[in-house]
Amino acid sequence: MNRSIASKLILQVLLGAALMAPAFTTFAQDKKTSGNPVVEGWYADPEAQIFKHQYWLYPTYSAKYNEQVFMDAFSSPDLVHWTKHPHVIDTSGVKWVRRALWAPAVTEKDGKYYLFFGANDIQNNNEKGGIGVAVSDKPKGPFKDYLGKPLIDQIINKAQPIDQFVFKDDNGQYYMIYGGWGQCNIVKLKNDFTGVEPFDDGVTYKKITPEGYVEGPVMFKRKGKYYFMWSEGGWTGPDYRVAYAIGDTPFGPFKRIGTILKQDPSIATGAGHHSVINVPSTDEWYIVYHRRPLTETDANHRVMCIDKMYFDTDGTIKPVKITNEGVTARKLK
Repeated sequence: MNRSIASKLILQVLLGAALMAPAFTTFAQDKKTSGNPVVEGWYADPEAQIFKHQYWLYPTYSAKYNEQVFMDAFSSPDLVHWTKHPHVIDTSGVKWVRRALWAPAVTEKDGKYYLFFGANDIQNNNEKGGIGVAVSDKPKGPFKDYLGKPLIDQIINKAQPIDQFVFKDDNGQYYMIYGGWGQCNIVKLKNDFTGVEPFDDGVTYKKITPEGYVEGPVMFKRKGKYYFMWSEGGWTGPDYRVAYAIGDTPFGPFKRIGTILKQDPSIATGAGHHSVINVPSTDEWYIVYHRRPLTETDANHRVMCIDKMYFDTDGTIKPVKITNEGVTARKLK
């Protein structure tokens, strides 16, 4: 091929690419649904929040334990278009963390943003790690170590200190519900988040483990009732799923009602470890969760998804239909 013909071919390719680029950009801007997964990459255990009229997602980076040394976050005005905020926290900002940085729980208090996390996957009370907390002035971080040590570093009531969820009750009290290894505790957080304090009965760690509980607790309040949700099954397997109970207090008692999120063999497997979004001043709810694509067998190949969550007239949660489409745009007022 002579140099003249080659030059013309290269020019044609470049012109074609230039013409296609605007179409691609327009397509992205005109996206009608979030699609599932909602973002590219391997992510799990998503925490969903609303800060500053934006939706925020804070997932675990789904990789081998020794590679889990940072977390990304994602923000969106409408649940459809997402912006990535890389490394909102990493081990440079929390020196005692060396691996297995897991399952963030993020809350805002007095103009500060607090990110609670599990770290190091401790197996006994002689190892350093557990549940820590980091703080930032912005929801996009960077988050830096708040205490210089774990908030909880002991295995109490046989609950591994991981998978923490922060729940603010109507009276302003913050609780933390946490636990792996099939056991769940609830603790009362100090007002400044520097530790936990005893309940009125003198007990500091209350065990609230329902039947079937494995990990990944979530709590929210709706119409005066406390909804307690958790994940069941093995996280590496196809039958990982979400179940729930309803109680009159944050302490239960919680009796398992049923499964509301699970695999669909035609769409994805291993649907679990979730959080929920309630659009303020409405009864609109979304469930954010991870699942494993049908093409994947690697335990760490998990992706982040969003679908609608509905309630029946008696207050029970209807089984969630997992989809490939995801959800339509829902801007915040």
